[in-house]
Amino acid sequence: MSKTIPPPLFYTDTHTSADMLYFGRVEVHDPFIAFGARGKKITVQRALEFGRVKRTSAFDVVLPQETWLTRAQQRHGAKAGVPEIIATLARAYGQRAFRVADDFPAALYLKLTKLGLKLTFADGLLFPEREIKSAWEAACIREGNRLCSVGYTVAEKILRAARIKGRTLLYQGSPLTSERLRFAIDTAINEQGGNAQDTIVAGGDQACDPHERGSGPLRPHELIIIDIFPRVVKTGYFGDMTRTYLKGRPREVQRRLVATVREAQQRATKAIRAGVDGRTVHAACTDCFAEAGYETKRTKNGPVGFFHGTGHGLGLAVHDPGRMSPTVPYPLKLGSVMTVEPGLYYPGLGGCRWEDVVWITATGIKPLSKHPYNWEIR
Repeated sequence: MSKTIPPPLFYTDTHTSADMLYFGRVEVHDPFIAFGARGKKITVQRALEFGRVKRTSAFDVVLPQETWLTRAQQRHGAKAGVPEIIATLARAYGQRAFRVADDFPAALYLKLTKLGLKLTFADGLLFPEREIKSAWEAACIREGNRLCSVGYTVAEKILRAARIKGRTLLYQGSPLTSERLRFAIDTAINEQGGNAQDTIVAGGDQACDPHERGSGPLRPHELIIIDIFPRVVKTGYFGDMTRTYLKGRPREVQRRLVATVREAQQRATKAIRAGVDGRTVHAACTDCFAEAGYETKRTKNGPVGFFHGTGHGLGLAVHDPGRMSPTVPYPLKLGSVMTVEPGLYYPGLGGCRWEDVVWITATGIKPLSKHPYNWEIR
């Protein structure tokens, strides 16, 4: 006898929860109530949001919060709030049990259980189906990566125009910094319908910390990692691409590093198929690096070499379900969208990372990102 899975219950906003955005397909920036009952998607909205959500969302039923607050106060007293509204709604819809995400608010959980509701944690993904992307979702992610390419085109233009003066890159008469280049990238993306936040522009040894955003002057003849992951405002889906650059003349050791990372990315991409363990894809990168003599180790100042996963899922979150890493078994699924982003990082030499995005199809993979790998800029 199969076990009935309770419907979902939310109290969160769509910026915090990709699951909430997936459930209702509408942006609401303040926490709100949403749940499933009788096979329908139901939400409670304030007057401020009611009309827009009713008109544009995927919810089957949109209820006025003011009405249900009054009903909750009549049943639970004048101090009734969100927990009492949810309990009143559950009673009205004959729903006594719900499934909640692992990050469901603890205080709300305790209050709802005291009010008699049974809440079961998802113990993993609230919507496992979110990992599988439709053709429409793949197109949304491709648009996010088009916005990444817009950012790279601007960055390349600025780096080409910059003038080398000793240890300084001058652009329009003043030093070119990570902050200036990041602002130009983000502005260009925002102008075309994206929301670029936390863009990485890290040069020299800063690039050896993969999530270092970068600050201060960019230097000639040093590797610069630029990682852009904008959100498409219209749909909520993300793009995610990384390119590496050098303004000036690279040393042979830098050329070899960059070429090896690109080869590792190509090997990993060829290994990606539905049903393949993500560890196998990751091993394609580590084998490539080992063959070329690039060692990964932990030093007193932190790890060097290749010390992160090869890729992750991409969708309504930058890190959506799906992993290609050395430790966790993860069979890649038909329809999932994955980044492919090996890198090497050695203080004193610099860092390099190439990142692109693929959609796993019945015949193999389909690229969802496109931008040249022309990293030497004179």
